[in-house]
Parts: sequence; structure tokens; C-alpha cells
Amino acid sequence: MKHYTRAAQQLCISQPSLSHAIRQLEGELGVPLFEKTGRNTTLTPFGETFLTTVHQTLGTLEEGVETLRRSARGEGLIRLGFLRRLGSRYIPQLAAEFLAAHPARNLSFTFHTDRTQGLVESLLHRQCDLVFCSQPDPALPLTAVPVVRQELVLITPKDHPLAGRGAVDLAQALPYPMVYFTREAGLRRVVDGLFAAAGGAPRIAYETEEDQVIAGLVAQGFGIAVVPQMELLHKLEVAVLKITAPDYRWEVFLTTCDGLFLAPAARDFRDFALRRSQEGR
Repeated sequence: MKHYTRAAQQLCISQPSLSHAIRQLEGELGVPLFEKTGRNTTLTPFGETFLTTVHQTLGTLEEGVETLRRSARGEGLIRLGFLRRLGSRYIPQLAAEFLAAHPARNLSFTFHTDRTQGLVESLLHRQCDLVFCSQPDPALPLTAVPVVRQELVLITPKDHPLAGRGAVDLAQALPYPMVYFTREAGLRRVVDGLFAAAGGAPRIAYETEEDQVIAGLVAQGFGIAVVPQMELLHKLEVAVLKITAPDYRWEVFLTTCDGLFLAPAARDFRDFALRRSQEGR
């Protein structure tokens, strides 16, 4: 557009108003954007640079608007956090089923693993949309719904006195040194409660956060341990014993942060996971 008059007509404003707006803009920028070449008006080098910047800015704005529109349609990124032991089967299967249930929607995931305390922190700091963890502290502003019930077992080295038993009352484990969860681990409270119900306190020899590390230490003779039943145990030199007493209940909780907006895609995945949990009960 090389004429002010034609430009003003296209913008549905008067030519004096357009000229005034351009002078104001040039005054703010401190450089001329247009120059006269005969009867036409052309961009100065400053104007060319500014035009390129405007195109880039409008493009970025349009991308942002389209991202919000996709989000409103239930598309976009879902940021999941979960306990590492859930990463071999449960979470991949759940995510794959969700994608298969919505083939027309543009959906993607990020996957973050940690212990329960780290997962809760990532949720509170808005680094994850929802997490699958042990039961969080009830005092925190979180909503936690049980979705998976898991079995706990006692593991020992293959040559341990208890190794030949298929099942065990946990009171029988009290005399032996234990490889134990640290206080920061979500399972610590569960295992503490089990031993209290069994009538004693465990002999803690070593502490660590990860159940997989605990299993590795037990395999090397550092002690015995109570851990979740997991595929790794059958690949290590450990005996796996069913716990017949005391009675216990350990569940994984789908946890979200109260009062924070949950994007439609993440909300739909939450609802999908809860329905799957109900169907599996």
C-alpha cells in the first residue's frame, strides 16, 4: 500500500487520523518509518525492520491463540508424574489406552518419575498436572483418590533362614536386620504401620528412598526388606515371600492440586484413569 488515502480507506479511518497515528509511532520509536518517493510513500530501512518485527510478533500471537483454542478443545500436553515402579506397565498402558480412545485429538504426554515427596512438590509447584503416588500428607491442599492397590512382599537373600518359606507373618522378620525406606519415602509410613501391627519395631540396618535400590541391596546380603511386588524382584537373587499377617492395605493415589486450574486434556485423562480404576475393582 503506497498511498495514505488508500491505506486509510482499507482501515476504515480518515487520512488525517492515519497520518497522525504514524507520526505518533515514529515519535515513540525515534526514527522515520515512511518516506516520500514522488507521489508514493515507501518504507525506510527502519520501517522495513519494524515491519519484519511486527509480522513475527503477530505470528507468535496467532500461535498462542491457536494453542489456547486447542487446549479448550481438550487437546495439548498432559504432564504426568508417577512412582518409578508404575512406569513398566501401569502408566504406559493407561496413557496408550487414553490416546486410543481419542484418536482425533492432538494429545501428548510428558512423563516424570520420583518418590512421593518429590512428586507432591512438582504438583504444588505446577510442574505436573497430576501425579500417581503414595497417599500424600492429608494437611496439604490436595485431592488424592486411590486407583491402584498393590501387594507388599518380604524379600530376603536366597540363603536367608526365611527364604524357604512361601509366606510369612511379619512378626517372624523382626529379629533380622532390615533395609528400610527413608522417612521421606511415601511407603515408610505404611511399612512402619505394618511392623507396629506385628508387635515390634524393625531392626533398621540401612535406609534408602527407592524400592529398586532396596531390592538390589537385599540381593547382595545387606538385610531383608518389605517392598511392593514388582517385576524386578524375579530378576534378582532374592526370595519373595507373601505377607500373611498383619492385614494391610497399600494403594497408589491419583493426586491433583486443589484450587488450581486443570487443563481440559489433563482433566479428561484424570477422569479416564478414575473410570479405569472403578472398572478394575
